Amino acid sequence: MRLGLSLGYQTAWSTPADHLALAREADRLGYSVVWAAEAYGSDSPSMLAWMAGQTERIDLGAGVMQIPARSPAATAMTAATLDAVSGGRFRLGLGVSGPQVSEGWHGVRFAKPLARTREYVDIVRLALARKPVEYDGAHYRLPLPDGPGKALRLGFHPPREHVPIYLAAVGPKNLELAGEIADGWLAVFYAPDFAAEQLAAVSAGRARAGRELAGFDVVPTVPVVLGDDVAACAELVRWYAALYVGGMGSREQNFYNQLATRMGYGDAAREVQDLYLAKRQRDAAAAVPLEFIDRTSLLGPVERIAERMREYAAAGVTTLSVSLFVADVESGVRTLRACAEALDLAGVGE
Repeated sequence: MRLGLSLGYQTAWSTPADHLALAREADRLGYSVVWAAEAYGSDSPSMLAWMAGQTERIDLGAGVMQIPARSPAATAMTAATLDAVSGGRFRLGLGVSGPQVSEGWHGVRFAKPLARTREYVDIVRLALARKPVEYDGAHYRLPLPDGPGKALRLGFHPPREHVPIYLAAVGPKNLELAGEIADGWLAVFYAPDFAAEQLAAVSAGRARAGRELAGFDVVPTVPVVLGDDVAACAELVRWYAALYVGGMGSREQNFYNQLATRMGYGDAAREVQDLYLAKRQRDAAAAVPLEFIDRTSLLGPVERIAERMREYAAAGVTTLSVSLFVADVESGVRTLRACAEALDLAGVGE
């Protein structure tokens, strides 16, 4: 198992300089990849391009670039350019986002996300392979019929014809799709003791494509908080868990709430959502079960985190991307070093 770093996106309490300092420390420590995210604020390609010129070995991953935000061709151009400026270190993570962001921010209908994702990845791969981009799908038609457009190919040679593609997936059907068409899966709220059900869906998709699970990169983003008191560590993760389980999506379409329900927290998930949507965020955070946070996070002293890393490795994780719940860069650097120490102690690193 390798280590990765999930930076998320820019917030009111972070800066690009903070994220760069953490990425450079992860690079020095031998972490395999640093991921940058986007929602409706900072974008991931800009952050990754800036880091590409100021890091040496670490891969640079979009975790994720939103499918409704760009045409497939634009995404292929960006992926090829980032791979070129980084010397072949780019990983392309894709996701459909959710209905509120897709329709409210990008003006793109959310309907049929799986079919759209399949066609989108097809076109990105065509373009990155420098083949003429011709596609006749239900959602994308290139060139447009009865017009002056013609099938074009990417106008320069990137370092690699194949840039690794990852899908952010939560539901069973999306997990199957990730297994079938992608090189890896970007997971969230990954609990080692629940992973078999999720990996069975990924394996079904792999089998459909005539492949095995071996060689497929399983990449959960896992909150990490160092400390002696596990319950106190969990308090720092509560607001994040409540946001996703309670408020990330509508009452009818919240994939994270549905995941918590499948994990056995149906009553708690409903309560967290009811409170969050009633704008009682503090109460929603308090209603998130400690067990749910602990199952999906790395909490406690280094020795406990090492033991948990063994559980993640045994549960099929190939790249463990840590998300640092810290107050400042200095604490983040200490946590990165502690995670590297824990991986050595666990004895499951590559």
